[in-house]
Amino acid sequence: MSSFEEAETEETVTCLHLTFYHPGQGEKMMFRCLDFCKRQQVRADDTAKFGRDSSLCRYSLMDTRVSRIQFSLQFYRKLHTSEYGFEVKNLSKKTKLTVNQTELSYLNKIELPLKCIICFGDYQILAEIQEGEAVDYFEIHLHLAEAPILQERCLPSLQPIPENGISPSFSLSQGKSPTEIDENELY
Repeated sequence: MSSFEEAETEETVTCLHLTFYHPGQGEKMMFRCLDFCKRQQVRADDTAKFGRDSSLCRYSLMDTRVSRIQFSLQFYRKLHTSEYGFEVKNLSKKTKLTVNQTELSYLNKIELPLKCIICFGDYQILAEIQEGEAVDYFEIHLHLAEAPILQERCLPSLQPIPENGISPSFSLSQGKSPTEIDENELY
């Protein structure tokens, strides 16, 4: 047998990818203490805290509008399964945290879906979980977004457009009231 055949099977590691964005990130440099270059190992029983106080938080955000401890991420094993997940807990008394539009007040927590957007103040964080099997630790890989993660989208009107091609909102904006037209009257 070769040493390759006798080698331990390499287990995959759960990795939480966090992509940060703030509209003032260029001039305010609030992310200057974050390491965007490599994955960072975190013990499974540790809580990853994010906030302004570098003595309490593993991930510091250099912004006076961020709470001393803004939020935490806790790695856990789901009950009666071999699957792992993360819970996010809002630790700010002043600022609400939203996860995919679910609002969390102080000390509220929620399980992170495989892909979600975490927001507080002007901060936007895209969280994506890459599943793995390792039980002793997980990894966090930080990324910096160049553009906003959330975009204001102008969605088209979901009102049906009549066969004559004129939108009812167009007719109303022209001061005309909508009228019903038989399709045979068009010709």
